Amino acid sequence: MKRHLRTLFFATLLCINLLMTCAIVLAQDVPTKPSPAEEPSSSQQPPEHQPERQPERQPEHQPSDQKKDEQKKDADEDNGNPVQAMADKTKEVTAQAADATKKLGQTALNKARDWESSWVTGAFIPRGGEIVPLSTRERGDLYLNQTLATPGAYLKRMFAAGIDQARGSPRQWQGGWGGYGERFASREGQFIAANSLAALGNAKLQYEPRYDQCACSGLWPRTRHAIVRNFITYNRTEHERRPQWALYGGAFGGGLISTAWKPHPRNAFAEGGRAMLGQAGYGALLNFFIEFAVDINRKIGAQK
Repeated sequence: MKRHLRTLFFATLLCINLLMTCAIVLAQDVPTKPSPAEEPSSSQQPPEHQPERQPERQPEHQPSDQKKDEQKKDADEDNGNPVQAMADKTKEVTAQAADATKKLGQTALNKARDWESSWVTGAFIPRGGEIVPLSTRERGDLYLNQTLATPGAYLKRMFAAGIDQARGSPRQWQGGWGGYGERFASREGQFIAANSLAALGNAKLQYEPRYDQCACSGLWPRTRHAIVRNFITYNRTEHERRPQWALYGGAFGGGLISTAWKPHPRNAFAEGGRAMLGQAGYGALLNFFIEFAVDINRKIGAQK
């Protein structure tokens, strides 16, 4: 009897346990309703409020975005054709180089046309310029420029050697380049000797070695001034005139010295006399060119 009651008791407990388990499971599957306190928080973002915010934000950002797009488009257009940009840059550089070359060529042309101060005549005092006595250093620089340091000093000797070549003087020297070389060396040696003696004499006497352009006007007065200045110069006062003792003394001495290498028979005094005559004719012609140098430059188009 007790055994059956015990069995019934355990069966009853098992049923109760099963019923409680089923009840718990069913309770978990049933959805819970939100509490009244939670309903206002969930209703704070209703769908009808979102369309109202979007129209307010779109007008603010749309212009800036459009401006950015336009700037980007312009940048793409600028950088979109690198070949055209390179061509424009090349064109600009080429134009600048052409302008610089033109200016350089014009400067070189004007300098080449400036023959009266570098190629033919050497230093001179321009019209209206003040005649200032030269110092010892300035006389030395002038001597070097007129004798050795300028192209004109050699071109004039080349021209004189060409005349001697055409005349066949001296006749003992042959023709061709060999004979021309001997005549050029002879002329150059005679010129250096004559110019050195003249420079020493002018420095000792304090005479003006430069030519001064005439302050007068007219062809004949200027021509007369050019001829007279080949025989007359100024002393240390730069106003008082004196004969060109040093210039013609140097020419005579150069002719004497040239007999040391010229073929015999040669008369030293005759060579000195011919050198003085050459100085008279060449000096007058040189002064004439210096006097009318500016006018000649204007005729050939030099802008000074």
